[in-house]
Amino acid sequence: MHLAYPAVLAALLFCTGLYGVLARRNAILVLMSVELMLNAVNLNLVAFDVWLRDTLHAGQALTLFVIAIAAAEIGIGLAIVLMVYRNRGTSDIDRLRDTAEGAGSPDTPGGAGPDATGAAPAQKAEATA
Repeated sequence: MHLAYPAVLAALLFCTGLYGVLARRNAILVLMSVELMLNAVNLNLVAFDVWLRDTLHAGQALTLFVIAIAAAEIGIGLAIVLMVYRNRGTSDIDRLRDTAEGAGSPDTPGGAGPDATGAAPAQKAEATA
């Protein structure tokens, strides 16, 4: 078997995943694109392991670790996306902001956002000191 076939297929898969990460605005589709990129890496690892005829099969062993890490990543990622969807009502990446910004907004109860003058509490403390 030639090494070019799996290498080209892995490159196409990786480019498709990269396009999905850069172009999609849905968080779940972005996670799926990251998984596609990891699978392209796994394909390269196994292909080069077979091509080099490694007696320890290091590429295949590393592939198993990447699969385990990808499973953990998708589990945690989906949990975060579901929690954000429950709290904000959308999983659109453009509409989401950092959670620290949400806690600091002026309409959030107990938030440490800017007061009526527009100055943040830290800036106010520096001005009074």
